[in-house]
Amino acid sequence: MPALLDEVREVARGWRWGRRPLVPRSAEPFAPPPEPREFPTEWARTPAGRVARAAIQRFVLRPLVWSETAPRVHGLDHLEGLRGPVVFVSNHSSHLDAPLVLCSLPERWRRRTAVGAAADYFFDVWWRAAGTALVFNAFPVERSVGRRLSDTPWRLLQEGWSIVVFPEGTRSRDGWVGRFRPGAARLCIGAGVPAVPVAIRGSFAAMPRGRGWPMPGRYPVAVRYGPPLFPESDETAGSFMRRLSDAVARLWDEDRGDWWSAQVRAARGTTPPPAGPEGPRWLRVWEATRPLPRRRTRPRVWS
Repeated sequence: MPALLDEVREVARGWRWGRRPLVPRSAEPFAPPPEPREFPTEWARTPAGRVARAAIQRFVLRPLVWSETAPRVHGLDHLEGLRGPVVFVSNHSSHLDAPLVLCSLPERWRRRTAVGAAADYFFDVWWRAAGTALVFNAFPVERSVGRRLSDTPWRLLQEGWSIVVFPEGTRSRDGWVGRFRPGAARLCIGAGVPAVPVAIRGSFAAMPRGRGWPMPGRYPVAVRYGPPLFPESDETAGSFMRRLSDAVARLWDEDRGDWWSAQVRAARGTTPPPAGPEGPRWLRVWEATRPLPRRRTRPRVWS
């Protein structure tokens, strides 16, 4: 028995537990760079994968997220009469964002929507990559500068799949909206598809960066969809991305107040940017973790 235990320990020390490389650390400076390889996700979009994902999202993911938070969804009427594919463009401050967008979409949109996920985080080990691909219909997105960009999102749009993109490139570190990168705009212009802006408020307070589970107490979260934006002829990616960023800012302003006031400020060009208050990081995080007001159980007739 002691000999068997020694052999098990020896195997465990040499086993590649998740990320352990095959090349010894002393030889890493002399090893050739690894060949870029994208984790395959086509299997998650097969008929079997779609059936499994629909069941997981309907009976596990949505009840779980809706029981741990208190979401309120607005603007789904903008999707009525709209034909896919589209690119859903959303701000990003929490791991709750992708489940909130997917599970708030009507079924006809949800079953044909994929999510772009960070390759270096969600696709670094096989078990996390497989789970992410199956549950969220996710595909890897390279965030490192100089890495080869994947053609998966282009192919998905051509095949009729809508995609969810977070153009900030990463979760906000303080809960406020950062600068949008032009990748989503290039997708829309290159594929000739519209973009649907999405503003998410309260997810940072419900599940701040660094937490693996939502805060107790069912924090209120708002998911607000806006009208689709279509690229204009000869429009540059930078110009279209600025329009998308302004649209998300208008939705954020609308959710903080009311629709009419937000429209008036937008017409005057005075929409406040959702970049947060000026000040040290602790103050910005403090304001971002302030829970949203609770929804009234019986809304007033006149407001």
